[in-house]
Amino acid sequence: MRRYVVAAALAASVAFTGSAMAQSFDLQSVFGLNVPSIGPSPVNWAEKVRLMTAGEVDIKVHGAGDFVPPFEVFGAVSTGAIPMGFDWIGYWAGTIPVANLIGSMPFGPSPEIALGWMFNGGGLEIIQKAYDPHGVKIIPCHLVVPEAGGWFNKEINSAEDLKGLNMRIAGLGGKALAKLGANTQLVPAGEIYVSLETGRIDAAEFSAPQLDKGFGFQKIVKNYYFPGWHQPSSWDSIIINMEVWKGFTEDQQKIMVEACKANITENMADQLNAQVAAIEEIEAAGATVKRFPDEVLSAMRTAASEVMQEEAAKDPIFKEAYESLTAYIERTARWAELQALPR
Repeated sequence: MRRYVVAAALAASVAFTGSAMAQSFDLQSVFGLNVPSIGPSPVNWAEKVRLMTAGEVDIKVHGAGDFVPPFEVFGAVSTGAIPMGFDWIGYWAGTIPVANLIGSMPFGPSPEIALGWMFNGGGLEIIQKAYDPHGVKIIPCHLVVPEAGGWFNKEINSAEDLKGLNMRIAGLGGKALAKLGANTQLVPAGEIYVSLETGRIDAAEFSAPQLDKGFGFQKIVKNYYFPGWHQPSSWDSIIINMEVWKGFTEDQQKIMVEACKANITENMADQLNAQVAAIEEIEAAGATVKRFPDEVLSAMRTAASEVMQEEAAKDPIFKEAYESLTAYIERTARWAELQALPR
Protein backbone atom coordinates (compact mmCIF):
# COMPACT_ATOMS: atom_id res chain seq x y z
CA MET A 1 0.00 0.00 0.00
CA ARG A 2 2.84 2.35 0.90
CA ARG A 3 4.21 2.41 -2.63
CA TYR A 4 0.92 3.73 -3.99
CA VAL A 5 0.65 6.35 -1.26
CA VAL A 6 4.03 7.77 -2.15
CA ALA A 7 3.68 7.38 -5.90
CA ALA A 8 2.33 10.88 -6.41
CA ALA A 9 5.20 12.32 -4.38
CA LEU A 10 7.70 10.47 -6.54
CA ALA A 11 6.47 11.82 -9.86
CA ALA A 12 8.91 13.99 -11.73
CA SER A 13 8.56 17.68 -10.93
CA VAL A 14 9.36 20.61 -13.15
CA ALA A 15 10.80 23.94 -12.03
CA PHE A 16 12.38 26.94 -13.71
CA THR A 17 15.98 27.84 -12.98
CA GLY A 18 16.83 31.07 -14.78
CA SER A 19 15.89 30.57 -18.40
CA ALA A 20 16.25 26.79 -18.32
CA MET A 21 13.57 24.30 -17.40
CA ALA A 22 14.83 21.84 -14.77
CA GLN A 23 13.28 18.42 -14.34
CA SER A 24 13.59 16.68 -10.99
CA PHE A 25 13.42 12.90 -10.53
CA ASP A 26 13.64 10.56 -7.55
CA LEU A 27 15.94 7.53 -7.68
CA GLN A 28 16.03 4.82 -5.02
CA SER A 29 19.02 2.56 -4.61
CA VAL A 30 18.82 -1.02 -3.35
CA PHE A 31 21.85 -0.16 -1.18
CA GLY A 32 22.41 2.24 1.68
CA LEU A 33 24.16 5.37 0.49
CA ASN A 34 26.89 4.94 3.11
CA VAL A 35 27.99 1.53 1.79
CA PRO A 36 31.55 1.87 0.38
CA SER A 37 31.83 2.24 -3.39
CA ILE A 38 28.34 1.12 -4.43
CA GLY A 39 26.62 3.41 -1.92
CA PRO A 40 27.72 6.76 -3.37
CA SER A 41 27.84 5.46 -6.95
CA PRO A 42 24.34 6.63 -8.02
CA VAL A 43 24.93 9.94 -6.24
CA ASN A 44 28.10 10.47 -8.26
CA TRP A 45 26.23 9.56 -11.44
CA ALA A 46 23.45 12.00 -10.66
CA GLU A 47 26.00 14.77 -10.10
CA LYS A 48 27.55 14.06 -13.49
CA VAL A 49 24.15 14.16 -15.19
CA ARG A 50 23.34 17.44 -13.48
CA LEU A 51 26.65 18.93 -14.58
CA MET A 52 26.50 17.63 -18.14
CA THR A 53 22.92 18.83 -18.65
CA ALA A 54 23.70 22.24 -17.13
CA GLY A 55 21.18 21.58 -14.38
CA GLU A 56 18.31 20.61 -16.68
CA VAL A 57 18.06 17.11 -15.17
CA ASP A 58 18.19 16.99 -11.37
CA ILE A 59 18.13 13.48 -9.88
CA LYS A 60 17.57 13.11 -6.15
CA VAL A 61 19.10 9.87 -4.89
CA HIS A 62 17.56 7.97 -1.97
CA GLY A 63 18.91 4.99 -0.05
CA ALA A 64 17.55 1.49 0.48
CA GLY A 65 14.03 1.40 1.88
CA ASP A 66 13.29 5.12 1.57
CA PHE A 67 10.25 4.45 -0.61
CA VAL A 68 10.01 0.68 -1.09
CA PRO A 69 11.94 -2.35 0.25
CA PRO A 70 15.18 -2.99 -1.68
CA PHE A 71 13.91 -6.07 -3.50
CA GLU A 72 10.86 -4.15 -4.76
CA VAL A 73 12.78 -1.41 -6.58
CA PHE A 74 12.53 -3.03 -10.01
CA GLY A 75 8.76 -3.47 -9.75
CA ALA A 76 8.35 0.10 -8.57
CA VAL A 77 10.36 1.44 -11.51
CA SER A 78 8.47 -0.82 -13.92
CA THR A 79 5.08 0.51 -12.77
CA GLY A 80 6.28 4.10 -12.59
CA ALA A 81 5.86 4.38 -8.82
CA ILE A 82 9.53 5.39 -8.77
CA PRO A 83 11.05 7.02 -11.87
CA MET A 84 14.51 5.52 -11.40
CA GLY A 85 16.47 2.97 -9.41
CA PHE A 86 20.02 1.73 -8.81
CA ASP A 87 20.57 -1.99 -8.39
CA TRP A 88 22.71 -5.05 -8.55
CA ILE A 89 21.40 -6.56 -11.78
CA GLY A 90 21.16 -10.09 -10.44
CA TYR A 91 18.48 -9.20 -7.91
CA TRP A 92 15.87 -9.34 -10.67
CA ALA A 93 16.71 -12.83 -11.92
CA GLY A 94 13.31 -14.14 -10.84
CA THR A 95 11.68 -11.77 -13.34
CA ILE A 96 14.48 -11.47 -15.91
CA PRO A 97 16.53 -14.70 -16.14
CA VAL A 98 19.40 -13.12 -18.07
CA ALA A 99 19.94 -10.76 -15.12
CA ASN A 100 21.41 -13.74 -13.27
CA LEU A 101 24.09 -14.17 -15.93
CA ILE A 102 25.01 -10.49 -16.05
CA GLY A 103 24.86 -10.09 -12.30
CA SER A 104 27.12 -13.05 -11.64
CA MET A 105 28.49 -15.45 -14.23
CA PRO A 106 30.50 -18.06 -12.31
CA PHE A 107 34.02 -18.43 -13.72
CA GLY A 108 33.01 -15.66 -16.11
CA PRO A 109 34.75 -12.60 -17.56
CA SER A 110 37.21 -10.30 -15.85
CA PRO A 111 35.98 -6.71 -15.42
CA GLU A 112 37.71 -5.41 -18.54
CA ILE A 113 36.26 -8.21 -20.68
CA ALA A 114 32.81 -7.64 -19.18
CA LEU A 115 33.11 -3.94 -20.00
CA GLY A 116 34.13 -4.60 -23.60
CA TRP A 117 31.31 -7.06 -24.18
CA MET A 118 28.68 -4.83 -22.59
CA PHE A 119 29.30 -1.67 -24.61
CA ASN A 120 31.19 -2.89 -27.69
CA GLY A 121 30.35 -6.58 -28.00
CA GLY A 122 26.57 -6.44 -28.28
CA GLY A 123 25.84 -7.24 -24.63
CA LEU A 124 23.66 -4.25 -23.80
CA GLU A 125 21.49 -4.72 -26.88
CA ILE A 126 20.76 -8.32 -25.88
CA ILE A 127 19.97 -7.45 -22.27
CA GLN A 128 17.68 -4.54 -23.15
CA LYS A 129 15.42 -6.95 -25.04
CA ALA A 130 14.67 -8.68 -21.74
CA TYR A 131 13.85 -5.40 -20.00
CA ASP A 132 11.60 -3.99 -22.73
CA PRO A 133 8.49 -6.05 -21.81
CA HIS A 134 8.69 -4.58 -18.31
CA GLY A 135 8.91 -1.00 -19.51
CA VAL A 136 12.39 -0.44 -18.07
CA LYS A 137 15.50 1.11 -19.61
CA ILE A 138 18.76 -0.29 -18.25
CA ILE A 139 22.11 1.54 -18.21
CA PRO A 140 25.04 -0.47 -16.79
CA CYS A 141 26.67 2.03 -14.45
CA HIS A 142 28.96 0.36 -11.91
CA LEU A 143 31.30 -2.53 -12.65
CA VAL A 144 32.27 -4.51 -9.57
CA VAL A 145 35.76 -6.04 -9.38
CA PRO A 146 36.17 -9.75 -8.54
CA GLU A 147 34.51 -10.52 -5.26
CA ALA A 148 35.73 -12.61 -2.36
CA GLY A 149 34.62 -16.23 -2.22
CA GLY A 150 32.90 -15.57 1.07
CA TRP A 151 32.94 -15.87 4.85
CA PHE A 152 32.71 -19.33 6.41
CA ASN A 153 32.39 -20.37 10.03
CA LYS A 154 34.37 -23.54 9.28
CA GLU A 155 37.20 -24.50 6.98
CA ILE A 156 36.33 -25.73 3.50
CA ASN A 157 38.83 -28.47 2.68
CA SER A 158 36.74 -30.50 0.22
CA ALA A 159 33.48 -30.29 -1.69
CA GLU A 160 31.95 -32.49 1.02
CA ASP A 161 32.29 -29.60 3.46
CA LEU A 162 29.72 -27.66 1.44
CA LYS A 163 26.96 -30.18 2.05
CA GLY A 164 24.33 -28.94 4.47
CA LEU A 165 25.97 -25.51 4.72
CA ASN A 166 23.45 -22.66 5.13
CA MET A 167 24.89 -19.88 2.99
CA ARG A 168 23.83 -16.47 1.84
CA ILE A 169 24.82 -16.33 -1.82
CA ALA A 170 23.12 -14.73 -4.78
CA GLY A 171 22.74 -15.63 -8.42
CA LEU A 172 23.98 -18.58 -10.41
CA GLY A 173 26.68 -19.27 -7.85
CA GLY A 174 23.94 -20.08 -5.37
CA LYS A 175 22.39 -22.53 -7.81
CA ALA A 176 25.78 -24.17 -8.32
CA LEU A 177 26.36 -24.57 -4.58
CA ALA A 178 22.88 -26.03 -4.22
CA LYS A 179 23.97 -28.76 -6.65
CA LEU A 180 26.85 -29.47 -4.27
CA GLY A 181 24.48 -29.85 -1.32
CA ALA A 182 24.50 -26.38 0.25
CA ASN A 183 21.33 -24.69 1.43
CA THR A 184 21.43 -21.28 -0.24
CA GLN A 185 19.35 -18.19 0.31
CA LEU A 186 19.32 -14.51 -0.60
CA VAL A 187 19.56 -12.17 2.37
CA PRO A 188 19.45 -8.36 1.90
CA ALA A 189 22.79 -6.65 2.48
CA GLY A 190 21.68 -4.95 5.67
CA GLU A 191 20.63 -8.26 7.26
CA ILE A 192 23.72 -10.39 6.53
CA TYR A 193 25.67 -9.46 9.67
CA VAL A 194 22.81 -10.30 12.04
CA SER A 195 22.09 -13.53 10.15
CA LEU A 196 25.71 -14.63 10.62
CA GLU A 197 25.79 -13.48 14.23
CA THR A 198 22.62 -15.33 15.18
CA GLY A 199 23.52 -18.52 13.32
CA ARG A 200 20.69 -18.24 10.82
CA ILE A 201 23.38 -18.79 8.19
CA ASP A 202 26.79 -20.49 8.42
CA ALA A 203 28.45 -18.60 5.59
CA ALA A 204 27.91 -15.60 3.35
CA GLU A 205 29.28 -13.82 0.34
CA PHE A 206 28.55 -10.18 -0.35
CA SER A 207 31.19 -8.41 -2.36
CA ALA A 208 34.85 -7.42 -2.55
CA PRO A 209 36.95 -6.86 0.61
CA GLN A 210 36.40 -3.09 0.47
CA LEU A 211 32.68 -3.57 1.00
CA ASP A 212 32.86 -6.67 3.20
CA LYS A 213 35.13 -4.86 5.66
CA GLY A 214 32.62 -2.06 6.04
CA PHE A 215 29.93 -4.51 7.12
CA GLY A 216 32.21 -5.86 9.85
CA PHE A 217 31.95 -9.54 8.95
CA GLN A 218 35.53 -10.03 10.21
CA LYS A 219 34.29 -9.45 13.75
CA ILE A 220 32.19 -12.63 13.80
CA VAL A 221 33.53 -14.97 11.07
CA LYS A 222 37.19 -15.95 10.84
CA ASN A 223 37.54 -17.86 7.54
CA TYR A 224 37.64 -15.55 4.49
CA TYR A 225 37.97 -17.43 1.21
CA PHE A 226 39.10 -16.51 -2.30
CA PRO A 227 38.75 -16.44 -5.27
CA GLY A 228 35.31 -15.02 -6.01
CA TRP A 229 34.55 -17.80 -8.46
CA HIS A 230 30.86 -16.92 -8.51
CA GLN A 231 31.42 -13.26 -9.51
CA PRO A 232 34.72 -12.49 -11.26
CA SER A 233 32.91 -9.33 -12.34
CA SER A 234 29.37 -8.07 -11.97
CA TRP A 235 27.20 -5.13 -12.88
CA ASP A 236 25.15 -2.59 -10.98
CA SER A 237 22.87 -0.47 -13.10
CA ILE A 238 20.65 2.54 -13.37
CA ILE A 239 17.10 1.50 -14.26
CA ILE A 240 14.62 4.05 -15.57
CA ASN A 241 10.91 3.75 -16.23
CA MET A 242 10.61 3.61 -20.02
CA GLU A 243 8.01 6.38 -20.26
CA VAL A 244 10.28 8.59 -18.16
CA TRP A 245 13.22 7.64 -20.39
CA LYS A 246 11.29 8.54 -23.53
CA GLY A 247 10.55 11.95 -22.03
CA PHE A 248 14.22 12.91 -22.13
CA THR A 249 15.73 14.51 -25.20
CA GLU A 250 18.14 12.45 -27.29
CA ASP A 251 21.03 14.53 -25.94
CA GLN A 252 19.92 13.96 -22.35
CA GLN A 253 19.71 10.22 -22.96
CA LYS A 254 23.23 10.19 -24.40
CA ILE A 255 24.48 12.19 -21.43
CA MET A 256 23.04 9.63 -18.99
CA VAL A 257 24.86 6.81 -20.77
CA GLU A 258 28.12 8.76 -20.98
CA ALA A 259 27.81 9.69 -17.30
CA CYS A 260 27.58 5.98 -16.51
CA LYS A 261 30.72 5.26 -18.52
CA ALA A 262 32.54 7.97 -16.58
CA ASN A 263 31.14 6.54 -13.36
CA ILE A 264 32.48 3.09 -14.23
CA THR A 265 35.97 4.52 -14.82
CA GLU A 266 35.97 6.25 -11.45
CA ASN A 267 34.66 3.33 -9.45
CA MET A 268 37.03 0.85 -11.09
CA ALA A 269 40.01 2.97 -10.05
CA ASP A 270 38.61 3.35 -6.55
CA GLN A 271 37.94 -0.36 -6.12
CA LEU A 272 41.32 -1.58 -7.39
CA ASN A 273 43.10 0.80 -5.05
CA ALA A 274 41.09 -0.25 -2.00
CA GLN A 275 41.15 -4.06 -1.91
CA VAL A 276 44.62 -4.82 -0.55
CA ALA A 277 44.27 -2.29 2.26
CA ALA A 278 40.91 -3.82 3.14
CA ILE A 279 42.38 -7.35 3.23
CA GLU A 280 45.13 -6.13 5.57
CA GLU A 281 42.53 -4.64 7.93
CA ILE A 282 40.49 -7.85 7.82
CA GLU A 283 43.57 -9.89 8.72
CA ALA A 284 44.46 -7.46 11.52
CA ALA A 285 41.01 -8.12 13.00
CA GLY A 286 41.87 -11.81 13.31
CA ALA A 287 40.34 -13.31 10.19
CA THR A 288 42.32 -15.83 8.15
CA VAL A 289 42.50 -15.14 4.41
CA LYS A 290 42.86 -18.28 2.29
CA ARG A 291 42.08 -19.80 -1.08
CA PHE A 292 39.63 -22.58 -1.81
CA PRO A 293 41.45 -25.84 -2.54
CA ASP A 294 41.71 -26.69 -6.25
CA GLU A 295 39.46 -29.71 -5.71
CA VAL A 296 36.68 -27.48 -4.41
CA LEU A 297 37.06 -24.99 -7.26
CA SER A 298 36.92 -27.82 -9.78
CA ALA A 299 33.67 -29.10 -8.28
CA MET A 300 32.24 -25.58 -8.30
CA ARG A 301 33.18 -25.09 -11.96
CA THR A 302 31.49 -28.33 -13.00
CA ALA A 303 28.33 -27.48 -11.07
CA ALA A 304 28.27 -23.93 -12.44
CA SER A 305 28.61 -25.14 -16.03
CA GLU A 306 25.65 -27.47 -15.53
CA VAL A 307 23.58 -24.62 -14.08
CA MET A 308 24.29 -22.25 -16.96
CA GLN A 309 23.46 -24.89 -19.55
CA GLU A 310 20.17 -25.57 -17.76
CA GLU A 311 19.30 -21.88 -17.56
CA ALA A 312 20.16 -21.36 -21.24
CA ALA A 313 17.78 -24.17 -22.17
CA LYS A 314 14.92 -22.41 -20.36
CA ASP A 315 15.22 -18.85 -21.66
CA PRO A 316 16.14 -17.72 -25.19
CA ILE A 317 17.61 -14.35 -24.17
CA PHE A 318 19.72 -16.01 -21.48
CA LYS A 319 20.92 -18.45 -24.14
CA GLU A 320 21.73 -15.66 -26.57
CA ALA A 321 23.64 -13.68 -23.94
CA TYR A 322 25.47 -16.76 -22.64
CA GLU A 323 26.62 -17.78 -26.10
CA SER A 324 27.58 -14.21 -27.03
CA LEU A 325 29.52 -13.59 -23.81
CA THR A 326 31.23 -16.98 -23.90
CA ALA A 327 32.32 -16.38 -27.50
CA TYR A 328 33.59 -12.92 -26.58
CA ILE A 329 35.62 -14.32 -23.67
CA GLU A 330 37.15 -17.01 -25.88
CA ARG A 331 37.96 -14.61 -28.70
CA THR A 332 39.61 -11.99 -26.47
CA ALA A 333 41.57 -14.62 -24.52
CA ARG A 334 44.22 -14.80 -27.24
CA TRP A 335 45.16 -11.17 -26.70
CA ALA A 336 45.66 -11.80 -22.98
CA GLU A 337 47.73 -14.90 -23.70
CA LEU A 338 49.98 -13.06 -26.14
CA GLN A 339 50.52 -10.22 -23.67
CA ALA A 340 51.05 -12.37 -20.56
CA LEU A 341 54.41 -11.65 -18.92
CA PRO A 342 56.41 -14.21 -16.94
CA ARG A 343 56.30 -13.72 -13.20
